[in-house]
Amino acid sequence: MPAKGVRSIMSATVTRTQNADVVVAGGGVIGTAIAWRAAAAGLDVILVDPQAREGASLVAAGMLAPVSEALFGEDALLRLNLLAVRRFPDFAAELEELTGQRVGLRREGTLAVAHDAGDHAALLRLVTFRRSLGLDADELDGPECRALEPFLAPDVRGGALFAGDWSVDNRRYLTALRQAAAGAGVRAVRGRVTGVLARGGRACGVQLDAPEPGGIGGRPSIGCDTVVVAAGCWSGEIAGLPEPLTTAIRPVKGQLLRLRVPGGMPPVLSRSVRATVRGAEVYLVPRADGEMVVGATSEERGRDRTVTAGAVHDLLHDAMSVLPVTSELTLAETCAGLRPGTPDNGPLAGVTGLDGLLAATGHFRNGILLSAVTADAVAAWLTGHPAEAEWAPFAPARFTAGVRS
Repeated sequence: MPAKGVRSIMSATVTRTQNADVVVAGGGVIGTAIAWRAAAAGLDVILVDPQAREGASLVAAGMLAPVSEALFGEDALLRLNLLAVRRFPDFAAELEELTGQRVGLRREGTLAVAHDAGDHAALLRLVTFRRSLGLDADELDGPECRALEPFLAPDVRGGALFAGDWSVDNRRYLTALRQAAAGAGVRAVRGRVTGVLARGGRACGVQLDAPEPGGIGGRPSIGCDTVVVAAGCWSGEIAGLPEPLTTAIRPVKGQLLRLRVPGGMPPVLSRSVRATVRGAEVYLVPRADGEMVVGATSEERGRDRTVTAGAVHDLLHDAMSVLPVTSELTLAETCAGLRPGTPDNGPLAGVTGLDGLLAATGHFRNGILLSAVTADAVAAWLTGHPAEAEWAPFAPARFTAGVRS
């Protein structure tokens, strides 16, 4: 029997026309990276995704920033993020070599700057904390910050350089992952997984929201040996997950802007800049093609994905406060996405309360950063091997421990 708290939607009337070793629910950077690595390990993989351009992977700055985002009380997450940033360059290089696609990995470091005295004091407290953990953080005064980034405002008080915090072009990265997955034999199905099918206390497939025209025979289900739920903030809507996991994942809205440097104008930044402006945080992330990402809000608004005038105003105001030349850039895009948050800000990765069902979701603000190590961890679990010790604190069992079998 399924574990208590698991809603089985097994139905005798379901007909499957396709089977696989593994079905991955969700085609963002997490799900696609998992599908690629699982297929590369010799497994037959089907990747199910609605392809509705609503995923968080498309609305991201692509920051790989374990040090400049390290916060009090998140030691386990920091260790995992440091593992992730060490792993990412080799993963990206392998991806580029395999696909011939550049993913826009930048290793110039991240510069954190403070707008006023209060902002500077707060930044210095964080620098002291991060140094106490043995992390690399070089304190800089205002002129030293402007020597690194000449377009910074003259009244920037000071900052810190985090040399090991990088960035990647999230959209180029996702495109390369999709190409690599296809090249490895991953079969892509357009649709949304609505439930996990179970038989004899074990996952045996997934049910889809609607048939795929011209796809898997127009049937609403796929059989498999193992299901991997990697559907971001939609993971909790999949029937068949242990009940505590469905409520552990929530959407956290983030709005950001994409600006473009006009033709003939030189690049305005050479590295990512994280700024604190009168207590508000904003980041500016340059791209090799002349684009600059400005973000991001963090809003508890449920599944609302509207772009608001207030958010656009605030992001532009704070960006121009530290980088006045922002006002001369072209506003190319405004967008909003939903990060998959959890109560402790850590991901959910590993076995669940149902045999044959793995979770790989809840990555919150670190989805791009953690994609490579998540993919390798899930591929290890799928092939009967252990993952790195850094994953132990993020097992789903921390939320399902009280659920009886």
